[in-house]
Amino acid sequence: MDPTPIREITILPGRSRSGEPERFEAITISPGDTISIVGPTGSGKSAFINDIEVFAQNDTATGRTVLVNGAYPPEEFVRDPAHKPVALITQNTQCLADLTVEEFLVMHVRSRKIEDEEIVGRTIDLANEFTGEAIRPDARMTALSGGQTRSLLVADAVMIAAAPVLLLDEVENAGIFKERVIEVLRAGGKAVIFVTHDPLVSLLSARRIVMRDGAVERVIEPDGRENAALREARRLDGILRQMREEIRAGNLITGSVGA
Repeated sequence: MDPTPIREITILPGRSRSGEPERFEAITISPGDTISIVGPTGSGKSAFINDIEVFAQNDTATGRTVLVNGAYPPEEFVRDPAHKPVALITQNTQCLADLTVEEFLVMHVRSRKIEDEEIVGRTIDLANEFTGEAIRPDARMTALSGGQTRSLLVADAVMIAAAPVLLLDEVENAGIFKERVIEVLRAGGKAVIFVTHDPLVSLLSARRIVMRDGAVERVIEPDGRENAALREARRLDGILRQMREEIRAGNLITGSVGA
């Protein structure tokens, strides 16, 4: 049986750590949406996306409820990993299985009963668009860097899991190409929700959810009003990226970069 297509996911309000009700009626996430979850450390950002990942039904500490297409989610979404439409990737994700990259992906392809023989190669190619450190099919999963691992898992979620909703918890700190990830996910009609402290990721998102005291404080929709700030963030991010590559290469930076 084909899984239920996702038209929208709706988050209904819960309460703050102090017990105050959250001040929003509903937050709706649709295919192609890009949303950043921002706020101080410990403000409840990860808890917000965890509620989405487990399809909370007023059964988590936040008291939120998550609906799929306006109704309670099908049981298969909650209980069956093969049908789960949400992929959560964190900066602490590690692979403990001592497999090669190819073996790891082949195992996932078989578990999904996918017959496309070329999908493993395409997944590795896509992962290499997200990271400057080339990922080889024969590399051991346990030997990949943080950036390589996160890039591979994002590509796997897009190509093999075909998850329509991706939750990315501070993965930009792991050396992936942020703009390329967002570009690919948007083009593929994926909804992507970032927990982030990165100004560029926040400015690239269509909406920002601001967290305080474990609760949603406000939802911001810039609607083009931050275009000048986005241009400046892109320029500065390019300079920092060039500096990073020079430092990795063992070079001294004795002059201006990106002028």
